[in-house]
Formats: sequence, C-alpha cells, structure tokens
Amino acid sequence: MPRSHSRANLGPSQRQLRVGELLRHALSEILLRGDIRDPDLAGVSVTITQVKPSGDMRYATVFCEPLGGRNADKIIAALNRHKAYLRGEMGHAIALKFTPELRFVEDKSFAEAEKIETILKSPRVQQDLAKKNDARDYDEDE
Repeated sequence: MPRSHSRANLGPSQRQLRVGELLRHALSEILLRGDIRDPDLAGVSVTITQVKPSGDMRYATVFCEPLGGRNADKIIAALNRHKAYLRGEMGHAIALKFTPELRFVEDKSFAEAEKIETILKSPRVQQDLAKKNDARDYDEDE
C-alpha cells in the first residue's frame, strides 16, 4: 500500500517554524525603528507574538498585540495598511528566496489567559479548592 506524504495533520514543519521565528525577529526590529509614519501607530508598542508562514512560504500570518491591548482593531488595521512597506523592509533584512505576503491579526491568547485567570480567582472556584484542601487535610489526619 503506498504511503501518503501529506502533512495535513502533522502541524508546521521545522522549516516553517524556523522561518516564522526569523520573520518574527526581523519584523520586531523593523517596528522598533519606528519608520512608519501613521498616527494610529505613533507611540504604540506592538508585540509580535508569532508568525505562521504557509506551507509554500508565500504568505505569513502575523499574530500581534498592542501593549495594554487597547485600540487593537485600529492598530491591526494600520499594520495591514503598511504591510507592503513592511514586506519590502523584511526583504532587505532576511535572506529568503521569497519574502512572504503579510497578514496581521490580533493575538487573542492574552485575552483568553486573562479570562481563565479571572475564572480561577473567582470566589466559587476558590470555595471548591478550599473544600478539596479541607478534605485532603482530614484524610491525612486519620
């Protein structure tokens, strides 16, 4: 029976991970320089959390979050307006056959982590944890 060489269920390849990190570092340095003249980006620190290149390396999704998470929609839109400039600057900074076309999206993982943290600190969860600790202490005394 012939083997299938599909990577559909395997996740990103080593090359994709390596290129993603290369792109993330290059893009972070370009944004740090502050060369983009846009009022929506003026004085804003943006964290590039992850860059996921496509399998053929022609496209890359850039996950980012503005410091503090405020005005994220406006800042993501501004980055997408300047993606051609950023792609050109990245082409000068990295040595790849093709510089991928960029697409900026908000990284929602920070909001999800905060939501989970809030739930874990809620009085109801704390009450349940206290009950488990009391039961454990009682079992140890016997």
